[in-house]
Order: sequence, then structure tokens, then C-alpha cells
Amino acid sequence: MNKYEIIICWSEEDQVFAAEAPELPGCIGHGATEESALRNIKDAIQLWIDTAQEFGDPVPEPKGRRLMYA
Repeated sequence: MNKYEIIICWSEEDQVFAAEAPELPGCIGHGATEESALRNIKDAIQLWIDTAQEFGDPVPEPKGRRLMYA
């Protein structure tokens, strides 16, 4: 399981949920629902990693994020 940060937000312009993995440049996905956007970005992350490895490009380690709750 990859542990890259994923950001999902609603795109009013495109009328879809947009998803991004900011640690992997250009790695984006979208979907009609948050769940489908999450599935699509997970697929995109794996494809990004596979492609980088195929071409011998570096794959950054997930930085992770510590969330603080009040």
C-alpha cells in the first residue's frame, strides 16, 4: 500500500471530484464521486511509480503527514 498524501476536492469548473498526489508531480485523477476519485488516484499513483521505475527515474519516498487533533 502506497502512503502518499492524496488531496480530493470538488472542481466546479469540471463538475467532478479532482484528486492529486502532490508528492508525485503530475499525478492526478478525477471521478464523479469522492470514492471514484480516490480509486482513480490510487491507480494513477501505481502507474506513476511503475512508469518511473521503467525509465529508471527516482520514486520519492512518501513523506506522510502527522495530523493534529484538538
